Amino acid sequence: MVAVSELADKNALSIYIHIPFCERKCSYCAFVSFCLDNSEREKYINSLLDEIENFLTTKKVKTIYLGGGTPSLLTKDEIFAIFSKLREKFDIDETAEITIEVNPNSVDEEKLRAYKAVGINRISVGVQSLSNKTLKSIGRLHTKKEAIEKLKLIGKYFDNISADLILGLSGEKSVTSYAKKLIKLKVKHISSYMLEVHENTKLYFEVRDKKYRPLDEKGVTKSYDKLVKFLKKRRIVQYEVSNFALAGYESKHNLNYWNYGEYVGFGVSSHSFLRGRRIANADTLQGYYKRERKEEKITKDMEIEERIMLGLRCCLGVDISILKKIGYDIQKNENYRKFLKEGEIVEDGGKFYLLPKYYKFADYYILNLLP
Repeated sequence: MVAVSELADKNALSIYIHIPFCERKCSYCAFVSFCLDNSEREKYINSLLDEIENFLTTKKVKTIYLGGGTPSLLTKDEIFAIFSKLREKFDIDETAEITIEVNPNSVDEEKLRAYKAVGINRISVGVQSLSNKTLKSIGRLHTKKEAIEKLKLIGKYFDNISADLILGLSGEKSVTSYAKKLIKLKVKHISSYMLEVHENTKLYFEVRDKKYRPLDEKGVTKSYDKLVKFLKKRRIVQYEVSNFALAGYESKHNLNYWNYGEYVGFGVSSHSFLRGRRIANADTLQGYYKRERKEEKITKDMEIEERIMLGLRCCLGVDISILKKIGYDIQKNENYRKFLKEGEIVEDGGKFYLLPKYYKFADYYILNLLP
C-alpha cells in the first residue's frame, strides 16, 4: 500500500497545474476550460510561469499533477517550459509521482517522449467509454479504436497508467467489459466516476429537453457493484469510492488530498491548501491574469468535517487523536458506537475506517458521524 507517512510529512507539498485548453467541450464537462487561439495560449502559459516564479517555499515536492481541460494539447515546447520553471523553483523529490492527463486523440509519440524527458512518470487517460456510439453522444473526439491504440502506445513508454471510465451513461448498464479490456492493455489504475449533470452544461439541457437519458440510479448502483466485484477478483483494490488500483499504483497525489496534506494550485480556477487556509484562483481568464483569488481560513468545525469526509471515502481512515486535539471525541458519538458494533466501521491503530463495501454509502456515514 501507499507510504502514508510520506504523504503526511508537514515538510512535503503537492503541486496541481491547471491547463484549461480544449479542442471542444464535452457535453458533461463543468470544469473551467476554453478553446483558445495561439496568442491567448501564449498569454496563459506566460501567466502560469509567472505565477510559479512568484511562489516561495522550502518544502519538498512529492507529487505533481497536470489536469484540465486537456493537458495533452500542450506542445512539446510548452511542456519543457513548464517543467523547466518547476525544477528551477522547487525541490522535487527524486521519487515524486508526476502525472499528466491525456486524451487519446491529442497524445502522440513525440509528446510521450517529451513527457518522459521532463520526468513525468504517470499517465491518466480520459477513456470514459469504449463504445463509439456513447463517445459520440457525449462529445468525445476519440473512437474506441483510437483509445486502444493510444493505450498500447503509452504502454511502450510508461508503466504507471490510469484510465477514466464514466458510470451512468445512456444505454451503458455495465462497464466491466471496458475494464477487462483496460486490464489487458496493462492499465494499473482505474477511476470510475458517476455521471453528474451539472447546470448549464450541454448535457444539462439535453437531459432537461429529454434528448439524453442517463442510466437511472438503480442501474448506476448495479453497474458500480458489478465493477467493484469484477476488479476485486483481479486484485485491483478499491482504495477510494471511485478509484481502484493494483498494489503500489494508487494515486499518491490524490491520497495527499485525502490525507489532509498541503498542496498548491497554479492556473485558472486552481485551489491551494496552505497553512490552514484554502485559496481559490479566479475561474475566469481575466480574473486569473489580474491574480484575483479568494481565501478562507479553516475553522475547527470545518477541519473536523473535512477530516471525517476525506478519511471515510478512502483507505486512509480518520485519526481519532487528531479529532480529539481539535475538540471532537468521536468515540462518544452514539452513531459511531453503533456503526462500530455492527461492523460497518472498524478501529485499528488509532484510526477508524469505513469498510470498502460501504463506500457507496459514505455520505450517509459521514453525515451521521459529524458533531
